[in-house]
Amino acid sequence: MINRHASKMRGEQALDATNAFAVLLVVGGILVLIYGGFSSTNETQAANIGPVELKVTDTKNVNIPVWVGIATIVAGGSIMLARR
Repeated sequence: MINRHASKMRGEQALDATNAFAVLLVVGGILVLIYGGFSSTNETQAANIGPVELKVTDTKNVNIPVWVGIATIVAGGSIMLARR
């Protein structure tokens, strides 16, 4: 009897983890559609001559295609529907 109960608990935990993953996929897809990408800034010190300090700031933009956001939402929704 204890083994059946433990097995049922593991199944529920797996279901919860799968649903959480599916929700993360849907939320991530929505964020991709809203923001369309992200940027990162890298600041490096180019030169330090006495009291003068030169720094170079490099900004990189990463654009994520709309189809990736849509595919992520569809995948998350499919997982949710398949688990029911």
